[in-house]
Amino acid sequence: MTHKTKGIVLRAIKYGETSLVVTLFTEAFGIQTYMVNGVRSSKRKSGQAGLFQPSAILELVVYHHESKSMQRIRDFGWAHLYRHLLQDVVKNSIASFMVELVGKCLKQPEKNPELFAFCEDAFHLLDTAEKQVAANFPLFFTLHLAHFFGFRITDNHNRENVFLDLSEGLFTPDQPVHPHFLAGEEAATTALLLKVMHPDELSSIQLNRTQRRQLLLRLTEYYALHIPDFGQMKTLMVLHEVL
Repeated sequence: MTHKTKGIVLRAIKYGETSLVVTLFTEAFGIQTYMVNGVRSSKRKSGQAGLFQPSAILELVVYHHESKSMQRIRDFGWAHLYRHLLQDVVKNSIASFMVELVGKCLKQPEKNPELFAFCEDAFHLLDTAEKQVAANFPLFFTLHLAHFFGFRITDNHNRENVFLDLSEGLFTPDQPVHPHFLAGEEAATTALLLKVMHPDELSSIQLNRTQRRQLLLRLTEYYALHIPDFGQMKTLMVLHEVL
């Protein structure tokens, strides 16, 4: 049987002379791997392989068999045409970071429409975001994505709870005995970011390059504490440079 679904491209690898092996986060089936035959052939329409760029959102007609680890795509096309994201160096680097983070968190091919809607909306908003909003977007996305995997940081920061315990995911009055915590401005900034419900609000949070880099590094450390085999974020160094 064939099924219609939207999918966000996470990764595409060349296979043979003309094909691609593509990893997508689909609305209908969660994370899936697809063989796309002949898409790099000169006989195909120009630019079809270009649709499978990381962060691209596609409309798909797919074959799906629960017992197979690799599926096939019958038809595909744009579900959404970005205005800036694929060409803008800064926004494309942010999108690559977001794609890698989502890919590291998705371990099983399970349907999760709420997570898909969040990711789809996030890419749309990043595409049209103003410069100041885009600069803080990786922090916003990283903090709010955790909610869908069950370890969102508890927003209980106040005058007493000034330390953010990354192991426990909440603010505490006492400095943790382990090294995985935030204090001072980093903890206070994280609390501000947790209160942001729409990216447009990010323009009011003034951070310099060093502050963004350090806080994002600590937040990916938070993910490593809660996601098994999380490993290193390859896109983090590139993002550090462009931000």
